[in-house]
Amino acid sequence: MKFRLFRRRLTISSPRMSVRSALPWPLRWIAGAVMLGFSAAIALWAFEFGRDIAGLDGNAKAELALLREEVAGLRSDRDKAQSIANTSGSLLTAEKAAQEKMMSQIKQLELENRSLRDDLGFFEKLLPAGSTEVATIRSLQAELLSEMQLKWQVLVIQPVKDAPNFNGKLELTLNGTQAGKPWVMALPGGAQALQFKQYRRVEGVLDLPPQAVVKTVTAKVIEGGTVRSVQIFKF
Repeated sequence: MKFRLFRRRLTISSPRMSVRSALPWPLRWIAGAVMLGFSAAIALWAFEFGRDIAGLDGNAKAELALLREEVAGLRSDRDKAQSIANTSGSLLTAEKAAQEKMMSQIKQLELENRSLRDDLGFFEKLLPAGSTEVATIRSLQAELLSEMQLKWQVLVIQPVKDAPNFNGKLELTLNGTQAGKPWVMALPGGAQALQFKQYRRVEGVLDLPPQAVVKTVTAKVIEGGTVRSVQIFKF
């Protein structure tokens, strides 16, 4: 019997044994709390130390908000500057186009002025030195633009050097037929005022009535109640 009990103690089937610490459980809880607190303190210190190294302080959020406001302000200023630049570009383009148009008009006026000076020099060469004639029709031209329109042109000169100002009027009369019957037409509104010193070119376009056939155009220069010159153009 004793041998069996001794063998049981030496084999796997022997009774289990448990080892218990001699430290009471309240002390174990206190020790665990101390360890956790120590670990939390180390973690907090490491976080603060890392934030100081990275340059992040308590005012980081406020500074970030301020930076965002400054960025928004800079973007607004940029948009305003871009708008002003676009407007300035449009104004410069319009001004450039206006200048080009003005230059073209100036060149056209210079050409016309040169042509007028040439005409004046030509006519002055044709003037006799001792002539006493006044307000003479030098040229009368007429052209049918269509069946309903006629273009006319009259050139009136004073063949006298240093001629006085002429104040008179120009009468234009169209003669022909309308629907097979005699027809006469004058300038709308009557005779046209005519004022010039050396020469004057007068022109215009007349609307013709239906079925009108123009055969002659007669121009008269009148001063006061006196007819100074008459010329007839025939088709």
